[in-house]
Amino acid sequence: MDPLYARYPFFANAREAVRQSGVDLASLVADGAPAVARGRERVERALVEGTTEPEDSHEWDTREELLSYPIARILVSLLDSPAAIEKYAEAEARTAHARFTDDLSRDRDRVRREQGRVDFDALLAEFDLLGAVRAEEPKPGQAEGTWLRLAVGDYLAYVDPEWGDDWRLVNRELAGGEVRVERSELYRLLREAVQDRVADGLPFDGVADEIADELEAELSDLRDLLADRTAAADFDVVAPDLFPPCVSRLLDRARAGDDLDPQARFSLFAFLAGLNLDADEAVALCEGGVDPDDVDTSFAYLRDESGAQYPPPSCRTLEAYGLCENEDNHRSVAPHPLRYYARRLAEADDVTDWRNRDSDDDGDDRNSDGAGGGDSSDAETEADGDASPDGDRNVNADVDTESAAGGDAAGG
Repeated sequence: MDPLYARYPFFANAREAVRQSGVDLASLVADGAPAVARGRERVERALVEGTTEPEDSHEWDTREELLSYPIARILVSLLDSPAAIEKYAEAEARTAHARFTDDLSRDRDRVRREQGRVDFDALLAEFDLLGAVRAEEPKPGQAEGTWLRLAVGDYLAYVDPEWGDDWRLVNRELAGGEVRVERSELYRLLREAVQDRVADGLPFDGVADEIADELEAELSDLRDLLADRTAAADFDVVAPDLFPPCVSRLLDRARAGDDLDPQARFSLFAFLAGLNLDADEAVALCEGGVDPDDVDTSFAYLRDESGAQYPPPSCRTLEAYGLCENEDNHRSVAPHPLRYYARRLAEADDVTDWRNRDSDDDGDDRNSDGAGGGDSSDAETEADGDASPDGDRNVNADVDTESAAGGDAAGG
């Protein structure tokens, strides 16, 4: 199989190569082939990190990498969640964008010699844009191909109004039915084209029962990673001393500059986002031990402009990750980090907000007297409302650890 198709499995010829290979996906799944594990990883990393790159690029061969794509699409279809489809398509597009940006930054002759690389014309042809894009004649001292002209219909087909005013047609240079774009802007439009193609046809209808049954273990794990978006909890006080022990340990590791694995990083950042911290505040709380760019990317992924976000994993899921040991029997207080924090906050007196840690005690500090001025109790209710895999909401504050399965976002 062509390595190009393993890197760009959504290409039309890649799909055809899978068909012509004679591979029976049902048999592949029943045999527990490596492509199934890679397909699961593909979806898991899409949900948790917004990428479909393998954790170890040397673990999978070309065939396994290519076949993991249809397996991943089956898994996403069986999850039967618009949020999962959206996140998966975004992650595939983001991964492809990084790959083709790298490929197209290389010398053209070198790209043609290297296996698995795509050249500019081939990429345009894949989306029927070969005749719709032309390069401007460069001005003196300007690199060739810096500015391009794109047919206005194709521009409008892929541009998203939410990208900002700079992308509005009224603010673009338009002549002869062509829009002037920088090369990086064309790449952004191509990323949108990839996302549209990946999302097209999802979810599948009529996945065979035997395939669904064989994939139940993978689906169970992925359901524990997926939660419907919920409104941000109404916390207005950040008091690290009241964090649950498992989260405090993650924070200590981040402050020490430890290289957190994807689950640990997601769990910490989702918790901090759940406290209504912004990315800059999260970096400051971690005392410079995390990469600000990583935090920005994670927060953009965790929360959209409406305030909707993925809640952090429950303590039970953190235990499965090896991140929670029920230190001090803290699950008896609450089985979810946000619920634990809300209750600790409600019970505490005169808690100084971490953001006011350097200010004088002049009466301006935020505090959580009683029920936190009403905020922490609301927050606890919101944390209780993490989405379960079947979409129901758990609002019982007295459920025990084991019955709180439906409640996390990287974790169910």
